[in-house]
Amino acid sequence: QVQLVESGGGLVQPGGSLRLSCAASGSIFSINAMGWYRQAPGNERELVALITSGGTTNYAASVKGRFTISRDNAENTVYLQMNSLNPEDTAVYYCNADALAGAVWYDYWGQGTQVTVSS
Repeated sequence: QVQLVESGGGLVQPGGSLRLSCAASGSIFSINAMGWYRQAPGNERELVALITSGGTTNYAASVKGRFTISRDNAENTVYLQMNSLNPEDTAVYYCNADALAGAVWYDYWGQGTQVTVSS
């Protein structure tokens, strides 16, 4: 099994910054893509940013230029640096990893971390 543990959420004023971290642990043989998703009340979960094991990144249009995703493959950790935050970024942020544990590739999810942007 694989566990994803997120940290770094909280309350921040508009224009502020936060850095989210997500560490994967367990019987991991390999991790392909890792990403961050978010879900605001009444909305569906949406992709925020994705990064492959080779470092290729993909961002939602709403965060491009403000958010940066990165990863440490040796530590099985993915980060999301969020700058110029606005109230529309308020949501629960979830970490995701496409990981090989045992003989099966599977999509794993973290428990989520709340990000609130408010004055």
